[in-house]
Amino acid sequence: MKTKILLAICAVMMGLGGINPARASVDNSLEVVGDLALVRPGCFLVTVLGSAVFVVALPFAATSGSVKKTADTLVVHPAAATFTRPLGDFSTLN
Repeated sequence: MKTKILLAICAVMMGLGGINPARASVDNSLEVVGDLALVRPGCFLVTVLGSAVFVVALPFAATSGSVKKTADTLVVHPAAATFTRPLGDFSTLN
C-alpha cells in the first residue's frame, strides 16, 4: 500500500518536472494596459493616416509599379499591428 502511494507521488512529481514556476509567474499586465491605452490607438491613427497618404500616392505608385509595396507599407502593416497582433506582444512592431 505504501509503495503504491510512493509510486503515485513519484509519477506525479515526474509529470510536473516540465513546469517552470518562474516562467509561469510572468506578469505582463503593464504591457497589456500600455498596449491597449497607448499603442493600439496610435496604430489605428497611423492606419487611418496611412490610408489617406496611400490614396494621394496611388497615382505615383501605379506609374512606378509599386502599388503593392506602397499599400503594404502605408496600410497593411499598421492595420495588422492594430487589429491582429495579440495584446501586449510588441515583437512584431518594427
